[in-house]
Amino acid sequence: MIFAFKRLKDVFSRYKILTLLLAISVIWGLFTYMTGGDFLTPRNFSNLLRQMAITGMLAAGMVFVIIAGEIDLSVGSLLGLLGGIAAILDLRFHLPIVVTLMLVIGLGGLIGLANGYWVAYQRVPSFIVGLAGLMAFRGILLGVTDGSTVAPVSGALVLVGQGYLPFLVGKGLAGVLFVLLVWTTFRSRKRHRALLLHVPPLWQDLTKLVGTGAIIAGFITMFDAYRGVPIPVLILLLILGLFSIMANRTVFGRRIYAIGGNLEATRLSGVNVQQVKLLIFVLMGVMCAFAGITTTARLAAGSPSAGSLGELDAIASCIIGGTSMRGGSGTVFGALIGALIMASLDNGMSMLDVDNFWQMIVKGAILLLAVWLDVTTGSKR
Repeated sequence: MIFAFKRLKDVFSRYKILTLLLAISVIWGLFTYMTGGDFLTPRNFSNLLRQMAITGMLAAGMVFVIIAGEIDLSVGSLLGLLGGIAAILDLRFHLPIVVTLMLVIGLGGLIGLANGYWVAYQRVPSFIVGLAGLMAFRGILLGVTDGSTVAPVSGALVLVGQGYLPFLVGKGLAGVLFVLLVWTTFRSRKRHRALLLHVPPLWQDLTKLVGTGAIIAGFITMFDAYRGVPIPVLILLLILGLFSIMANRTVFGRRIYAIGGNLEATRLSGVNVQQVKLLIFVLMGVMCAFAGITTTARLAAGSPSAGSLGELDAIASCIIGGTSMRGGSGTVFGALIGALIMASLDNGMSMLDVDNFWQMIVKGAILLLAVWLDVTTGSKR
């Protein structure tokens, strides 16, 4: 029994993403059975992915914050504040949509800069900075909106959260994505061979490509069966691609992991740790802006309650997706898989009319289990 348990932990540690994908398959299968097939209808599938996109945007930024050994509890309130400001700029000042987006994203970056300054240069614990922001940003939001919903926003802004790509464009982008995956896979094999590094068997990479291609085709088929690829999902996929490249192919990305793995050694090696942490919080602020704009667009209104407990969903998504709370380990893809698990639980239990308190209990239990697995497997990048 003990041997089997250790074996299970080893499998989870080595194949976390595969384990998470299996968990999603089980969750989807269970909810599909319990809802009589309604869970995986094209319409609900599209709604599920649009719902997941907002949490995914927060999780994509939060994963780097946690990898660097920090935490940000203000992201839910900041999402609400920036979304409310987007609604005010659009409804009351009638600014062009491009100007509104640029101003809100710029403001998100500036607020993230302020948070990072307190953490990196004033050495205030990120937990305290985030907690202060959680209360302050929510208070500012209530002040600027007078505690009431700001609606209705323009159709151009609504399109960001409720729009869909034309069918041919969606299929074309899916094809381009698959071609890029094939190109990067064989390019990586060529570089490893040139550097005399281990190259996995060809059949292994081909199997991964075939499986990935089948998943992409399945997603596109489901989207096209309803109205096409939702724009928020497209934005999230672009973020996934850019952040994955940043994490794996840039000096900045490697420094983030190094800081979380061994802060003192990274500092002694000449890395400007303060600057890196500052930029991480700027990135988090920008992600809050994207999530806030998408939330306002999806609701067609700026709500004073938008983003409530969003920070908990973002952190939970990262942890469930394999990001270690000890820092130094985690991936953007894993965080987004965690966000999909969280959104699937919310969506499925809502369809089953499960009481709200039971939904919170289930998500809390899953978060605790994910942290326990991280601790017992001792995962590190």
